[in-house]
Amino acid sequence: MTNAWVFEPMVASVPVADGRLFPVRRIFCVARNYAEHAREMGADPNREAPFFFLKPNDAVFPVTDAAARWPYPSMTEEVHHEVELVVALGRGGRNLSAVQAEQAIWGYTVGLDMTRRDLQSAAKAQGRPWDVAKGFDASLPLAPLVPHPGVVLSRGAVRLWVNEMLRQAGDIAQMIWTIPELIATLSRYWRLAAGDLILTGSPAGVGAVVVGDRVTAEVEGVARFTMTVVAESDAPAP
Repeated sequence: MTNAWVFEPMVASVPVADGRLFPVRRIFCVARNYAEHAREMGADPNREAPFFFLKPNDAVFPVTDAAARWPYPSMTEEVHHEVELVVALGRGGRNLSAVQAEQAIWGYTVGLDMTRRDLQSAAKAQGRPWDVAKGFDASLPLAPLVPHPGVVLSRGAVRLWVNEMLRQAGDIAQMIWTIPELIATLSRYWRLAAGDLILTGSPAGVGAVVVGDRVTAEVEGVARFTMTVVAESDAPAP
């Protein structure tokens, strides 16, 4: 008997702006890291420590050109956009200090935490996990990564437009928990490693998208992308 694979495992990856590929290990998301968004979701941002959820690594949906078509998912009638700064790690470890957390940063991009909001609301009401609301196929559209090793971003506009109308507008400076604080906190719960992505939270203004909408997401000075929402049957096969 051998240890050969029954089939070759697939490795999810994200394009890098210089043409390389960044293999994705885990995808961590922090909830309610902007005060106004926390309030619009019915929470008090002054009373809770950061809490996290995960997306599967194959939830990534790289957007590399303006012709990208994002598939509206099944089993929902209310899909919301949440624009976020995404941090990519080039190293990791456990119980990282603030300095080690900064050194772990490999690069950044802009991404969308797409959410089946109706399913999330039902899960919250029943005390159930959010997996079907947050971790579905293609639930993380994102632009190619831009390398910025060891650089901590402390400001920069985070914005989203739907059909050229501004829906979300915030700034990295408004985060409740900074990027190094998020990385260090995560490292107390998990052993972080190269290939991990961290979604750092979304500003206020989240809302629904429908088939036909043209969505543009941007983190100023980092990355920007545009995609069109299409019926699942009209999207390209993964």
